Amino acid sequence: MDTQGRSVIHSSNASSLVDVLERILDKGLVVAGDITLKIVDIELLTIQIRLLVCSVDKAREMGMNWWMTNAYAGTPPALPAQGAAAPELPANAGAAAEVGELAARVSALEGALERALAAVPGAAGEAP
Repeated sequence: MDTQGRSVIHSSNASSLVDVLERILDKGLVVAGDITLKIVDIELLTIQIRLLVCSVDKAREMGMNWWMTNAYAGTPPALPAQGAAAPELPANAGAAAEVGELAARVSALEGALERALAAVPGAAGEAP
């Protein structure tokens, strides 16, 4: 076989694996998918896959830090010293507003339950 005069041409714009990995860790990569197993329109199994690949810094920017408190992901978190202030959690105005709304709904439901129990003979003062 004659190989004279043939050369291998490489793309000048090709990214190396390191460049691709750096870009993925810097920007993040999300893979999501659902797998459903049905037989005669009866759902037997559903698997939901959610995968996020990013750097630790990027994850912290997005408000994720589960590995810091998960005993299986590393060392368990140290308990704060007695009298020490509790660690600050990242601010999330949306979650704070939702917690406030839920607290108001719970209070309203508790009031409605108390009024309903007061209307039932023999149920006054009994907790459900």
